[in-house]
This record gives sequence, C-alpha cells and structure tokens, in this order.
Amino acid sequence: MREKSVGIQLRRLNNQIRRYMDCSASKKKVDSVTGTNGWIICYLANHRDTEIFQKDLEKRFGITRSTASKVLSLMERKGLIARQSVPYDARLKKIALTQKAIDINEMARRDAIQLEVRLTNGFTKAELNALADYLERMQNNLKNFTK
Repeated sequence: MREKSVGIQLRRLNNQIRRYMDCSASKKKVDSVTGTNGWIICYLANHRDTEIFQKDLEKRFGITRSTASKVLSLMERKGLIARQSVPYDARLKKIALTQKAIDINEMARRDAIQLEVRLTNGFTKAELNALADYLERMQNNLKNFTK
C-alpha cells in the first residue's frame, strides 16, 4: 500500500479551496478582491473594536513584512483599506476598512460559511477537533523553519 503525502494532500486542498473561493458570489461581483484580500477584510471586520496594525496581520496570517506591505498597499489603492494615524505614536498606522470593503465582507462572510459547511460535511465534532489539533501541530512543526 502506498502512503499518501500529507504535504501534497494539503497543497491540493489549498488549491481546491482557492478555486472554490474564486467561483464564489463575492469574487464574481467584486473582481478587485483576491482571496488574500478577502481574508484580511474579514479579519479586520471581525476586529473593528481593536486597533489592527500591519504587524498584527503578519502574525495572524503567517506572512512576511514585505508581503504584508505589498498586499496592504494594493488594498489601499483598490479603496479597500485606509491607514490611519494613532494619536499616541506617529510611527504607527492602524488599518481601517472602507465602506466598499465592509460591503464586500458581508458577501464574503456568506461564502465562507458555505465553504466551511462543504469542507466539514460528514465529520463529527470530535473529528473536526482532532483535525484542527493536527493542523495546528503541523504549523507549529514548521514555525521555526519559515522565518
């Protein structure tokens, strides 16, 4: 019996998720939003009562400073976010959603719920908890090697 490569399986699943999201209602309606932009918009929308800075997004999404900077600059040009000064530190700029992004978030939220339902169909709660634990363990295994 041939063993299945976990890395290949995860890569295939990632590709399938990306294709699914690319076909979603929000993607079709708003061509300026990529999958990464959508995840960032969703995160910012869910943390509206908290000041979010670029370093927070780097940590949350496991991306480098240069990647975060490029993504945020593009989102700013698309009118999805605004960088706003904070009164207590002139060097810091918090990231805020524009109304355009807030509207997109609502569409994306509905799509994400549908994706989660499809991904978890047929799994028990115990299986989903175990899967989440395994995936977190894999992320931790790679954490020190991907800086």
